[in-house]
Amino acid sequence: MSLAVHLAKAARDVPLTLVAAARCLMTHRYLTWQMVVRDVLGRYRGSVLGLLWTLVLPLLMLAVYTYVFGIVFRARWPDMAEASALQFAPRLFAGLIVHALFVEVLTRGPGIIVSQPNLVKRVVFPLETLSWIVVANAFFHAAISVLVLLVFVLVVNGALPWTVILVPVVLAAALPLMMGLCWFLSSLGVFLRDIGQLMGVLSTVLLFTAPVFYPASRAPEALQAVIVLNPITVIVEEMRAVAILGQLPDWGALGVYTLVGLIVASLGHAWFRKTHRAFADVL
Repeated sequence: MSLAVHLAKAARDVPLTLVAAARCLMTHRYLTWQMVVRDVLGRYRGSVLGLLWTLVLPLLMLAVYTYVFGIVFRARWPDMAEASALQFAPRLFAGLIVHALFVEVLTRGPGIIVSQPNLVKRVVFPLETLSWIVVANAFFHAAISVLVLLVFVLVVNGALPWTVILVPVVLAAALPLMMGLCWFLSSLGVFLRDIGQLMGVLSTVLLFTAPVFYPASRAPEALQAVIVLNPITVIVEEMRAVAILGQLPDWGALGVYTLVGLIVASLGHAWFRKTHRAFADVL
C-alpha cells in the first residue's frame, strides 16, 4: 500500500480516533484528575516552599532573562528600539512560556510509561491517560506563568489589552498537537530509550529556531522556512499578539495549526493503541 493511501486512510479515521480518545478521557476523568493533582503536588513534595515554587520559578526566569537579554545584550524588537528592558521583557517571556509548555511534553513524554511499570502490568489501567496527565501538568504551570506575565504587563504598561481574554484560545490550539506528540513519544520511549536523550537537544533547537529571542523578520532568509515549520512559532507569535500587543490572533493560522494538531493527535493515539499491548513484554 502506498504512502498516499496510508495518509488518506489516516485522514478518514481522524474523527473516529479522536472520539475514542475523548471517550476514554471522559470515562476515566476522575482517575485522571486525581493523578494530575498528585503529579503537580508530587513535584514539590518535601521542598520548603512547596506549591509556591510554581509562582517563584516563573518570576526568577523572568528576572534572569530580562537582565541577560534586556540589559546585558540590549536585545530589542525593531518597533521598540528605544524601549526599556522592562518593556522588552514581556515579549521575551511570552515566548519562553510557550517553549516551556512544549518542553514539558517533549522531555517527560518518552519516560511516562517506562517510569510506571507497575501500571503497565495492570490490564485494567488506561495507560493512554498518562499522556493527559503530562499535558495537564504542562498547562497548569503555563497558566501560572501567564498570570505572572499579565501582572508584569499591567505593571509596566499600566493596563492590559482586552485581547488577553483570548490567551486561553491561543494556548488551547496547541493542545491537540501536544497530545499527539505525547502519545507517540510515550510509546516510542518504551522501545527506544535513547529518544529521551534526543528530546533535550530538540528542545534547545526549538528554542533558538523560533522567534523567542528575536522577531521572525530578523532571521536570515534561509532560515525562514525552519521558523515557519517550528511547532511553537505560531503559538509564540499569537500569544504575544493577544497578551501584549492588543491584537486579534491570526484566526487562519490558528485554524490550520489546530487542524494539523488534530491529525497528529489522531495518528499519535492510533500509534499508541496499536503498540501498547507490547509494553508489558518490553518492560
